[in-house]
Amino acid sequence: MSMSTPGPERVPSTVKVGKTTGQGKPPAGKPAGNRPAGNRPTGKGGKGRKPVTPVKVSGGRNWGPIAVAGLVVLIAAGIIGYGVYASVQGSRDWTEKVADIQGIVNYRAQKNAQIDDRTHKNGALTYVTSPPVGGAHNQTWQNCMGDVYSEPIANEYAVHSLEHGAVWVAYKQGLAADQVDALKKKVEGKDYMFMSPYAGLDKNVSVQVWGYQLKTDDVNDKRIDDFIKAARVKASMEPGAACSSGNTNTGPVTGGTSNGASMDSPS
Repeated sequence: MSMSTPGPERVPSTVKVGKTTGQGKPPAGKPAGNRPAGNRPTGKGGKGRKPVTPVKVSGGRNWGPIAVAGLVVLIAAGIIGYGVYASVQGSRDWTEKVADIQGIVNYRAQKNAQIDDRTHKNGALTYVTSPPVGGAHNQTWQNCMGDVYSEPIANEYAVHSLEHGAVWVAYKQGLAADQVDALKKKVEGKDYMFMSPYAGLDKNVSVQVWGYQLKTDDVNDKRIDDFIKAARVKASMEPGAACSSGNTNTGPVTGGTSNGASMDSPS
């Protein structure tokens, strides 16, 4: 039987594994060298890191894009607002628009039988207002296709034109030529419009449709245009009735003649 020869005593080598129990845990009763941060002491007296004071970073706002965005919002709001306003205005009845014009007299509201009378009568007639805004009238109407008459016309024909929805612009006889020209521009070439001088008018201008009248001394009075815009054609008592083929003569009514004009059915 062979026997190994005894040699120098072997000393087992050691491996440093840190201050653990050999199983990855620190030995009990000793402070841990790598304690989690959450368990570190905080507050005064601690030996942790000093709190980091936040540093304010000052940066200027970029006002250019902000200003552009604000301007776009304002423009959009303006467009939308105007659209709503125009829609509301467009949907309003013409009588409401006329009622908003200061100074216009609403004779329809008075329920005056003489003004409301729409019968056809021959010869010279008398009227409640001057110029007349309604009442019995000749069976012939005054031509009102943008006609400008240089001499007074017969009330009896003119009232019939008002019944058809025309606007009659009457001005004081003898009014300065430049003022007459200013009124012409509102009338010439426009359907359901006619114009003539009027003897004894108490204002420089009197504008009337059936049942409504506006008088003013200023030929450039904005209310004239507003009135025309609101009531022309719409004020008709006979919607669809013509303004053409009417009397084109000036001067007083000539009995029961029709002057060759067409006649509509008596109302």
